[in-house]
Amino acid sequence: QVQLREFGGGLAQTGESLRLSCVASGNNFRLGEMGWYRQAPGKQREWVTTISRGGRPTYVDSVKGRFTISRDNDKDTVYLQMNSLDSEDTAVYYCFAYPDAYGYPSWGQGTQVTVSS
Repeated sequence: QVQLREFGGGLAQTGESLRLSCVASGNNFRLGEMGWYRQAPGKQREWVTTISRGGRPTYVDSVKGRFTISRDNDKDTVYLQMNSLDSEDTAVYYCFAYPDAYGYPSWGQGTQVTVSS
């Protein structure tokens, strides 16, 4: 089982930026797709972005042009650069990672991002 730990959440003002990191450990296999979900207060968890092992990203429409996902396969780490934040981005952000071959995803514990105007 892979352990995922997120870093970088916190408080930001509207228009500011935050960078999240998610580090995987405990895996003796390569990781495949990695990415982020988020859950705002009173709402269902929402997929935000995914990046393939080869670096191909996909995004939910609401963050396109503002968020950038990247990864470092040597460090088993995925990053989320969030720019032009607004109050709609306030949520707990969870990272996930799939094994490269097959299997179920692992999840982090989540990190709170709060954007105030």
